[in-house]
Amino acid sequence: MAGDSGGKKQDFEEGLLFTNAPQAIFCACLLAFLATMTLVTLCQHFGLLWVAMEATTLASAPLIYYHRHRRSLEATWKYLLICSVGIALALLGNFFLVVAASNPGTAGKSIVLSVLIENGQALDVPWLKAAFLFFLVGYGTKLGLAPLHTWLPDAHSESPSVVSALLSGALLNCAFLGILRSFQVCAAAGEADFCRGLFVLFGLVSIGWAAVFMLGQADFKRLLAYSSVEHVGIMALGVGIGADAVFGSMFHAVNHSLTKAMLFLAAGNILAVYKTKSVGKVSGVLTVMPATGMLWTAGFLAVTGIPPFGIFLSKLTIAKAMIDQGKTGLAAAFLALLALIFAAMSSVVLNMVHGRKSAESGAGAKPVSLLELLPPAALGAATLLLGLYIPPAVSRLLHGVAAAFGGR
Repeated sequence: MAGDSGGKKQDFEEGLLFTNAPQAIFCACLLAFLATMTLVTLCQHFGLLWVAMEATTLASAPLIYYHRHRRSLEATWKYLLICSVGIALALLGNFFLVVAASNPGTAGKSIVLSVLIENGQALDVPWLKAAFLFFLVGYGTKLGLAPLHTWLPDAHSESPSVVSALLSGALLNCAFLGILRSFQVCAAAGEADFCRGLFVLFGLVSIGWAAVFMLGQADFKRLLAYSSVEHVGIMALGVGIGADAVFGSMFHAVNHSLTKAMLFLAAGNILAVYKTKSVGKVSGVLTVMPATGMLWTAGFLAVTGIPPFGIFLSKLTIAKAMIDQGKTGLAAAFLALLALIFAAMSSVVLNMVHGRKSAESGAGAKPVSLLELLPPAALGAATLLLGLYIPPAVSRLLHGVAAAFGGR
């Protein structure tokens, strides 16, 4: 990557460098990243899906390295290495899927989604199960399911906040879509229960893992990253429960994207003023930057599922589906982990927004502009609206998506 073009550099505390890194490279990679994620959502061929997923990794790596610090470099290499291993495993899943589709009675070796679903009963079940396992582990690495998530806290923490918002709010959903499409094929072959058990297992492990690492977290951007691990676990858990919980999972994916993007953008504003990600060095946000402090607090309430925000409804839908199916023990464990996560996040967020304004807080920093406040405010308003009223068009769309993945 080309070196800095010159100009005065501003050194942030702890070595954070917000420099004049090549804007052209950043913009080109950002556009490529958006294009590859769009391709993931549109393609119906599992091979092309794999290519698009790998392309998202290559396009987003320079974005993570934007600050050009040693921690950014470490996060980028970890992201490339771990995600590439996961994508390689997903490639094996494609090979196994081709073998599963090679039985007499299927349409040749086509791995187009619609063809596989149409010929689901003719697929070779053992090979299909093996393919799903490799898809789950491979794309689950990109999704951030524990214990495959180890790239995620570093990449989300060291990226520029707008990139962190895209990684958490959009990229994770792309990886989830790849797993769900393989689940559709398994369901067409009559193996939905096999897949749902694995979804429940990985979902609970992810939520529990996130809860442990969020306790006493000293970096507020890493806190948000572990929160993403929690929420992808909730999405997987909802699909694993089935029935109404699948709708809850799809609704949760929408709400999480809106809320987490809001929080990362607000975190970027806080970082720009306080010049540190250390929780212990940030206090009095409501005094120093009142608008951002209110957005940060609202985002915390939204992401932890406090009413009337949309995540409250999606979590409630998933928990109710567990109780309706008689899985009260699972529901109790789910709610207990959510309570633990709320306690972990509240201890961090409340200490940041309250407290005394220190002498150096915001010293020499420019006030947050209206353009920096409007995007997180709009995202927060959207998740608040979804908690109060779900537009009929959105409801029909989510129910249709849920039905495609075995829900209702």
